[in-house]
Amino acid sequence: MGHRDVATVGLGGPVGSGKTAMVKRLVPRLDDAGYNVGVIANDIMTQADAEQLQESFSGRLPADLVAGVETGACPHTGIREDPSMNLAKIDEFTERHPDLDVVLVESGGDNLAATFNPELADYFMFVISVAEGDDIPAKRGPGVTQADLLVVNKTDLAQYVDADLDLMARDSDRVRGEEPTVFTNCKTEEGVDEVVELIERSVLFA
Repeated sequence: MGHRDVATVGLGGPVGSGKTAMVKRLVPRLDDAGYNVGVIANDIMTQADAEQLQESFSGRLPADLVAGVETGACPHTGIREDPSMNLAKIDEFTERHPDLDVVLVESGGDNLAATFNPELADYFMFVISVAEGDDIPAKRGPGVTQADLLVVNKTDLAQYVDADLDLMARDSDRVRGEEPTVFTNCKTEEGVDEVVELIERSVLFA
């Protein structure tokens, strides 16, 4: 069984946008829905995120289905220019767990230009935080405009950083056309169910 026999969902976005927090919310929902889930966390020279996720999912996911990939270079490298390390890890997952349904691939923290190679991700989510500024959608970075799903996270911080959520929604609609945008708060889990529904509809029920 190769990597193209399992659905892959890429999560990209800047440092601190909440990608790891989103993975922590998505996995239990997908698992409870009956999907067999694997997780890969990319970073430049550390396994910190992978270790954090392994601890979070202990007892829920098999330990060998939560792994880290150290790109050794710009996070773009491992998810876009040369996804071979991630693809090899997915192949390891499927060899050990042929009933695997979906792998979540979290990028290392990067800027607004991060996108996923289509060989690696069937569905690409780009996660931004309102704390980064309410003008982020209007800047039209490739991550914002090319993602299958834009996630505007940490909505609870909007009042503290003077972020206009209505403005972000209008700008997102303007630059993304018909592609969806979901506003989330991983602390309260607001919007997370909608993200799961979009993943199911796009790559698991397809």
